[in-house]
Amino acid sequence: MDDTLFTKLHEEGVLSEGSLLKIKARVSGNLFSLHWEIKTLLYLGVLLLSGGLGILVYKNIDSIGHQAILLFIALVCIGCFYYCLKHKAPFSTQRVLSPNVVFDYLLLLGCLSFIIFIGYLQYQYTVFGNRYGLATFIPMVLLFISAYYFDHLGVLSMAITNLAAWMGITVTPLEILKANGFNNTTIILTGLLLGALLISASLFSKKRDLKKHFEFTYNNFGMQIIFISCLAALFEFESIYLLGFLVLLGISWYFYTKALNDRSFYILLVTTLYTYIGLSYVFIRLLDGLGSFFSEGVIYAGLIYFIASGIGMVLFLIRTNKKMKANDRI
Repeated sequence: MDDTLFTKLHEEGVLSEGSLLKIKARVSGNLFSLHWEIKTLLYLGVLLLSGGLGILVYKNIDSIGHQAILLFIALVCIGCFYYCLKHKAPFSTQRVLSPNVVFDYLLLLGCLSFIIFIGYLQYQYTVFGNRYGLATFIPMVLLFISAYYFDHLGVLSMAITNLAAWMGITVTPLEILKANGFNNTTIILTGLLLGALLISASLFSKKRDLKKHFEFTYNNFGMQIIFISCLAALFEFESIYLLGFLVLLGISWYFYTKALNDRSFYILLVTTLYTYIGLSYVFIRLLDGLGSFFSEGVIYAGLIYFIASGIGMVLFLIRTNKKMKANDRI
């Protein structure tokens, strides 16, 4: 169908702009991609199904029975892994594309089902006794193996999350039971260790060319954890907060240079925000020491600082981003 007539009608003011665009889209016969819509529905389906398993366990535990629920979860898990093993591409240290869209989400469902199975088994039957770390260590191992074997970034993120849980629980297993929390010093040091470990894993993946595309996931988790832990140490250890601030500056310099080398505005933005929080804390601490002598002056200095530093941070991000884009074109 020729759309010349409709264009003429639009020029004469008979047909609106929106109607003309709809007619042209209809006439052209272009196909509309449903790729992301289907992936979103599959992802929601996995979340709803895994969440439904938890609700099923909670509401029908007396009528269904523990063994029946465990059997159902195990069958779901086995079925998902059977499909993935049957349809997976050969293993490679490089990026491996999924054979189809369903593959990724069935693997995700299988991993979630396995975590639910192990957690429910420990909660109901305490199969691991008082060794609570095993309830997170075993799923962690399976998740890391699955992430590399099937090349799945989502499963890798779950594995890193389980690693964090395992490190926290095995460090202070009695604290979580008795006090319902961790000692601040312990959790801060654990976070610093975990962040350094994940950053090392990202460097190893890139240097050894072993699933190099996993580098960003490792680095992102490690960067967030180590910055948060460093800020927590800055707030917690008040007597040596300046030393903590120097450590924060060292970590910030590392990620700043990485942002420039990788031309990553995301890493630059995260680094700038965490550094700004630490810098502002130190500045307020220094002003607080002068508060008894210059109370009004301290208030004005604080206001001027936040206004000037906020503007300076925005200008710094804009300038550095332009610099990275210019280097990228070169």
